Amino acid sequence: METSSTAGLKFILITNRNICETKLVDIISQAIDGGVETVQLREKDLNTVELYDLASEIREITKKRGVNLIINDRVDIALAVDADGVHLGWKSLEIEMVRRMIGQEKMIGFSAHNLQEAEKAENCGADYITISPIFDTAYKDYFIKPLGTNEIGKIKEQIDIPVIALGGINENNISYVLENGADGIAVISAILQSENPRQSASRLYKAIERNESKSEEKILTGSEDAVIN
Repeated sequence: METSSTAGLKFILITNRNICETKLVDIISQAIDGGVETVQLREKDLNTVELYDLASEIREITKKRGVNLIINDRVDIALAVDADGVHLGWKSLEIEMVRRMIGQEKMIGFSAHNLQEAEKAENCGADYITISPIFDTAYKDYFIKPLGTNEIGKIKEQIDIPVIALGGINENNISYVLENGADGIAVISAILQSENPRQSASRLYKAIERNESKSEEKILTGSEDAVIN
């Protein structure tokens, strides 16, 4: 069930224009049509002017469509385009410092790869975490053994902020991710490399909705397995 703390975080598209066959902004528009709720702009190789220009273009699209825009790492760009938040990692500025810069109304996400990092992020004031990689993936710049879906539930038991699963998630394995308690998913290639981004996004979004319906039904019927361990 969606709460105010998870609103907009059920379905995140993380950008990587270098793997796109067509224009990134066109794919983003199609993905939003299919159900994407948040776009995380992650283009580390762009200079400041290029990143600002791209962020401005995407901000215009997301604002019109009522979709969140999160900027990876660059607080200055996030403030310049009035993005909805910033996503940080272990090489980024401290969460507390970024909070002072962007205020309480903007979101701060953090990339965690284990329970310790997740707990630290929560304690430092992050609004949500992504936990990754859940499965094998070629499109992240780290070399960490896949955590598997069971790790999602273990982390969920220990922290209260939303846990977003990332890494190799697609139409074939999303159900395992959601059944293990993820509050949402973040994807890259599942949409950016799809021949039909809108259709791929729609299928993922429908899987999220199906899982929500099942969870609500279990709670209403009092099933013992309503809470996933």
